[in-house]
Amino acid sequence: MAPRPSLPSSLKKRKAASNTSPDDAAKIQKLEEQVTTAVTSKTSLNPLTDLLEAAQNATEPSILTKAIYALYRSYVVIITNGLLSNIPANEEAKAVRAWLNERLHEYTELLVGLLKDEDATLRTSALKILLSIQKHLSSSLSKASSSSALRPQFHVSHFKQILQGLILCPPSPRGRASNKRSKSERLNSEHDGKVEADVRDLFIESYLSEHDDVRWFFLRESASLLATYSKSEYPDVPDNLLSFLERLTTFPTDSSELNSWLVEELGTRPPKAKTSSESDDEDENADRPEKTADAEEDDWRKFFEDEVVTEPKSSDPKKPSVRLHKLTVHQSLHSLSSHKAMFTRTWLTLLPLLSVGSSENSKALAARALNVMHGGVMPHLTRPVLVMDWIASCVDYGGTVGLLALNALFILIKDYNLDYPSFYTRLYAFLDRDVLHVKHRARFFRLMELFLSSTLLPATLLASFVKRLARLSLNAPPAAIVMVIPFTYNILKKHPALMVMIHRADDVPQDEQDPFNPSEPNPTLTNAIESSLWELYSQRNHYHSAVSTLARIFEEAFTKPNYSLEDFLDHTYTTLYETEAKRKIKKEPALALEPTQRAWFVTPSPETESTVVLDRVDSVWSFS
Repeated sequence: MAPRPSLPSSLKKRKAASNTSPDDAAKIQKLEEQVTTAVTSKTSLNPLTDLLEAAQNATEPSILTKAIYALYRSYVVIITNGLLSNIPANEEAKAVRAWLNERLHEYTELLVGLLKDEDATLRTSALKILLSIQKHLSSSLSKASSSSALRPQFHVSHFKQILQGLILCPPSPRGRASNKRSKSERLNSEHDGKVEADVRDLFIESYLSEHDDVRWFFLRESASLLATYSKSEYPDVPDNLLSFLERLTTFPTDSSELNSWLVEELGTRPPKAKTSSESDDEDENADRPEKTADAEEDDWRKFFEDEVVTEPKSSDPKKPSVRLHKLTVHQSLHSLSSHKAMFTRTWLTLLPLLSVGSSENSKALAARALNVMHGGVMPHLTRPVLVMDWIASCVDYGGTVGLLALNALFILIKDYNLDYPSFYTRLYAFLDRDVLHVKHRARFFRLMELFLSSTLLPATLLASFVKRLARLSLNAPPAAIVMVIPFTYNILKKHPALMVMIHRADDVPQDEQDPFNPSEPNPTLTNAIESSLWELYSQRNHYHSAVSTLARIFEEAFTKPNYSLEDFLDHTYTTLYETEAKRKIKKEPALALEPTQRAWFVTPSPETESTVVLDRVDSVWSFS
């Protein structure tokens, strides 16, 4: 009796369409029975071809669903009987094995194409079948090892086809030329090259985040795919891969977390890796040709050879370590350093493809990568400084992308000792007319507060920042001004040398200009310390009461504690309006003006050359 397949039991079959012929379903069931009988009785497997053709020619989702599941169950029987993994005994068996592999390749291509099908049930069913076949193929390959000991293996060629379906996203083969669909349906089904959201989420939640072996091979093969794909034919590849990596939130941080495997055989503990000294001794005693320079460069793992795999890292400096590029695949799967190396290699291959260009799409991709860079990427890299050049290029770009890059750059400076001499010059360049209007201004002020908190910074530098912010507040929305005022107050309170900017004498000649040079890019040369914060002083007359009240803080003694900037960063027009609307009225406002003497204006009449007395107020408020 054929073994039951290991697909999830929660899978629901789609109901048959009204125009589905019962003969098609009966034919598929009969072909499946013939294939199962042929495997157990070792007779002709030609019904497998007929079953595959039935699936390839099916246009109705219900019939196609029955066909791909029938093929799946048939191949489970074929795989578990060892027809694809056992060593052929003769030429005839070898030819049968090659023929079965060809049919499996065609079946996999069909499933890969269905990942972009317009029917959601077919998409998710195809992905589950592909990964289930991956499990069966890998287990069968592991058990069919020539040695007596079990050698866990992962069927890489089949997984590469799955990866191509997820990253390259070829179009679905089903019903593209059908005339039964309307014009709008045909236009909506045009191939766009982007991975479907339900397929992506299912793969991440059930496989990529769940199984360590799937994640390791996904990272390894996707980096190789990026180096060989055609940019003109598949322009959405960087977007697709980024959509997976940015949602990968369960990367292991300790060796004990490497405990979940799609292929159960890979979960067995590998033999202990040989230390560097042992490997060197074997290399000296081995009688084999010397490796060429090209071969050495081709081994990408040596790029991370400063990472050891002794888990956990030993505190004994005399204890020999194991180099990463000396590990087998099975040993690498159980090494946290190997997982980090794969993660690093993939990101370093992807980031150059996300460089900011003139198109909005490139800016969006760079912003998405920078959004997860500081929290979801750099902590898992082997050497976070490797992304320094790409982040610095994003900082130079400015705008929203530059603000996000600034956050990542700060992590490199603070946690990884990155030396960036022009940091404050770059930071000063962000204070343009748009900085108080972008949606990331709250994050920018958080970073600014941190960057300018050191008491060792020169007063001329700090004066330039507070002066530039004060100047920008003149045309900023109220929600931004209520960030600038407490931010400036905290800076002045922490750096008393700047107090002269609010206590400047008022007896300055009227014809003297502001000494501040707003066009100077170097914050130490702007002469801001010689100027004053008259811009914030003028905010006392702002139309919004929250701004005008807050601006009067500079007229009082600096005895109050520092403001908590977090209390002001989330303000918007909506929150300011709600605050005013909910304010308790202590004194009833005037609803009508008392009668006053009218304002009369005397103007000459060009017609009569006499004066005409006009009630200017009445003329303004007259309605006709």
